[in-house]
Amino acid sequence: MTSNVSRRSLLALGAGLGATTLLGGSAQARAPKLGTQSPYWHRFNLGAAEVTVVSDGPLPLGPPKGTFIGVPDDEVKKMLSDNFLSPDNIVLEQNSPIVNMGDKLVLFDTGMGTSKAFGPTTGRQQKSMAEAGIKPADIDAVVFSHAHIDHIGGVVGEDGKPLFPNAQYYIAQSDFDYWTDEGKMGSPLKDFVVHARKNLLPVRDRMVYFKDGQEFLPGVQALAAPGHTVGHHIFMVTSEGKSFAFLGDLSHHSVLLLEKPRMEFSYDTDPKQAAATRVKTLDMLAANKTPVMSYHFAWPGYGHVAKAGEGFHYYPEPMQMVL
Repeated sequence: MTSNVSRRSLLALGAGLGATTLLGGSAQARAPKLGTQSPYWHRFNLGAAEVTVVSDGPLPLGPPKGTFIGVPDDEVKKMLSDNFLSPDNIVLEQNSPIVNMGDKLVLFDTGMGTSKAFGPTTGRQQKSMAEAGIKPADIDAVVFSHAHIDHIGGVVGEDGKPLFPNAQYYIAQSDFDYWTDEGKMGSPLKDFVVHARKNLLPVRDRMVYFKDGQEFLPGVQALAAPGHTVGHHIFMVTSEGKSFAFLGDLSHHSVLLLEKPRMEFSYDTDPKQAAATRVKTLDMLAANKTPVMSYHFAWPGYGHVAKAGEGFHYYPEPMQMVL
């Protein structure tokens, strides 16, 4: 039997079904919003070593004016906007690699810790480590690129006790001496000195001072990169012929201080020396095609730098999976 259904009948039927759905009927509800984020860690292999990057959380600096110096403010804002970044608030990451060399578990830099000098989003390194399944008591070595507040802040907890009870600590002596100097307590550096003394003095008896060019741990070599602080260093991390350079604060921003590497940064102890060091070191890394990890680049901060005109360009590495 053939049934003739008019277009008007179909429209009426559709309207009826729609009304039924609106009234409840058998339609399923939409999935609820979850409101949660993924854990703040990432893991990859380097030769025979396993690298786990943990975050201390985003660190907002606010407007670039007065912080990034030597380039007109409008040009700085355009550089940010052209790269789809906020021109009104510079937000840095805090990426700490934890390298499992097999016989040693090595952490580089410790974040802000208990200080909220840069807002409430910092200070989550211990939480990130827990998410990654790494226990503080298992850390054998803590390596500091320098002694600024956002790199040494997570050595002790609220109670002042060391969070890495079985670790030795490694730093350039010039930086340790500079930032724990009680004589600077009356200067504009006071907050940085207070925080450094709070975190570094309790582990002074376990402090080891490395020197430029020294392989002070198996597979970890220190390279002096002064200017940001007097004793700022970067580190070449190597396993079975594979390497990356942990840059610390050689460059705080993957656009501003790479495209214009001679731009000055207000938190540098010696901005002109820092700029010269940045250009020299990035030239070397780009020429050697050495992978880099930067403490403050966008999460997880791992990639390559290449020459681009008078400056450089950063190419993030696709995230690897550890199988």
